[in-house]
Amino acid sequence: MDLSSKLPFPFFVFFVLFAIIACAQGSPRDYVNANNAARSQVGVPNIVWDDTVAAYARNYANQRKADCQLVHYHGRYGENITGSTGDLTGTDAVKLWVDEKAKYDYKSNSCVGGECRHYTQVVWKNSIRVGCAKGSCNNGGTSIGCNYDPPGNYVGQRPY
Repeated sequence: MDLSSKLPFPFFVFFVLFAIIACAQGSPRDYVNANNAARSQVGVPNIVWDDTVAAYARNYANQRKADCQLVHYHGRYGENITGSTGDLTGTDAVKLWVDEKAKYDYKSNSCVGGECRHYTQVVWKNSIRVGCAKGSCNNGGTSIGCNYDPPGNYVGQRPY
């Protein structure tokens, strides 16, 4: 069925542009599923998508478009950011953070042999909402950020 003949022109253009933007961003479900797969491995409740948190992540991605620097925002939400010189999916980004699991030592509640705080934010039991955004940088790279509400990684507390 040819939708272009059935829909008014402005609506059809809006629909196509929305579909292109949604595909470029990745589905919220992709981010949520990737986070929840890691969370289920350690027995913490699932996290849900939140449009307000996602808007916060989108605002930050837009601010970094010119330079694509991975600089933490230190705002009201927990934050994981990553980037690539090429394309990167939301699932790829969450996998990078979850791969830090090998460096997290639960017994000592510390990172051993490298960074692990992206992983601990993903599985932080008190974080119940997530919002993510993908940014295309002027240099051709990609940045992805996920924000978590409430934030995690409090000194002296275990993620789960």
